[in-house]
Amino acid sequence: MKHVDKYIRVFREFFRACLVEEFEYRANFVANVLTALFGLALSLLTVQLFFYRADDIGGWGYYEVLALLGIFNAMQGLIQFFLQPNMTRLVSHIRMGTLDFILIKPVDSQFFISFRHLVFWRLADVAIGLGLVGFSLWRMGVVPEVMDILMFVIVFTAGLVIVYSLWMGMMIFSFWAVKVDNLSYLFSSFFETARFPVSVYKGFFRFALMYIFPIALITTYPAASIVGRLGWREALLSVGLALLFLWLSRRLWRYALRNYTSASS
Repeated sequence: MKHVDKYIRVFREFFRACLVEEFEYRANFVANVLTALFGLALSLLTVQLFFYRADDIGGWGYYEVLALLGIFNAMQGLIQFFLQPNMTRLVSHIRMGTLDFILIKPVDSQFFISFRHLVFWRLADVAIGLGLVGFSLWRMGVVPEVMDILMFVIVFTAGLVIVYSLWMGMMIFSFWAVKVDNLSYLFSSFFETARFPVSVYKGFFRFALMYIFPIALITTYPAASIVGRLGWREALLSVGLALLFLWLSRRLWRYALRNYTSASS
C-alpha cells in the first residue's frame, strides 16, 4: 500500500508541475482547444459525406458511428495527454544519455518515462469526445444501464492500455536502433483505422486489426459496449489482450534495460 501511495504522490507532483507550466501560456491553451473543436468538425463532415452515399457503415448507423468517433476523439486526447509527449522524449533520452539520470531516481524508470510530461489542453479532446458520445446516445434514445457503463469503462480502459503497450513496445526498440522516430508515424497511421467500425475491414486486414495489432479494440469495442452491441465475452477478451500486451511491454522494457549501455559506462 505504501508503494502505491508513493507513486500516487509522484504522479500528483508531475501533474502539478505540468499544469503550472501549461497555464503560463493561457492564450495557447485557448487556441489549442479551438483547434481541437475545428478538428472534430472536420471529422463530423467526413462522416456526413459517407452517409450521403450509404445508410450505414459496416452495419453501423449514423449516430452509432458518431458515438464511435467521439470515443476515438477521447482516446486520441488521452494518448496526446500523456503518451505522445513522453514516448517522443524516450528516444532523446537514449540518444543523449539523459536516461542515466532517470535510472538513478528512486522511482520505477518506466513509470517516470511514461508520465513525466503531460499536455493538459489535450483533455479538451477527451471532454469533447465524451460529449459527442452523450449526444449520440441521446439522439438514438439509448439510456445506458449501470452494467453498460461499467462495461464501457472496462473496455475503454483496456483499449487505452493496449495503445500504451503497443507504443511503448515500439519506442523501446530505440535502445538498439537510433532511428525509430518513423515508428511513431507508423503507429499514428494505424491508429487512424480506429475511426471506423472494425466490420468495415475484411479478410486478413480485419483479423490483424483485431488480434495482431488490435487497434480495432480501442474504439469499436467501447462504442459497441455503450450502444448495447457488445457482450461480456468480448469485453473480457479485450481485457485479456490488454493485460497480455502490458505484460509484454514490461518484459521488453526490463530486457532493454539489462542490455542498455549508459552514457557513463
